Amino acid sequence: MNSLFSIPADVPGPGEFSEILLRGGEVVIERIISHGHTTPPGTWFDQDKDEWVALLQGEAHLTFSDGSGLEMRAGDSTLIPAHRRHRVDRTTTDPPCIWLALHFPSHPS
Repeated sequence: MNSLFSIPADVPGPGEFSEILLRGGEVVIERIISHGHTTPPGTWFDQDKDEWVALLQGEAHLTFSDGSGLEMRAGDSTLIPAHRRHRVDRTTTDPPCIWLALHFPSHPS
């Protein structure tokens, strides 16, 4: 078993590092390493599934299409409902951001 905090030798690279840790049915657990990476200008994530994301290391800032923002520090987590448009506007490089993301089907309440 590898540590969630281990950084692969080829990181940093031009893009974020991402790996699927578990896939079962419609649920995916993913580890992402951002090393100063941000969402390109004018681009928004608009996902079909809910996403619970935890920042294990580093600091980051998320912006939502409604103009709200969220500062995240190591240990913070948030739930991003399906189709809530968002972007990553800042991630640290020292230390790099290590994210744990859980993607799962949205269920109406």
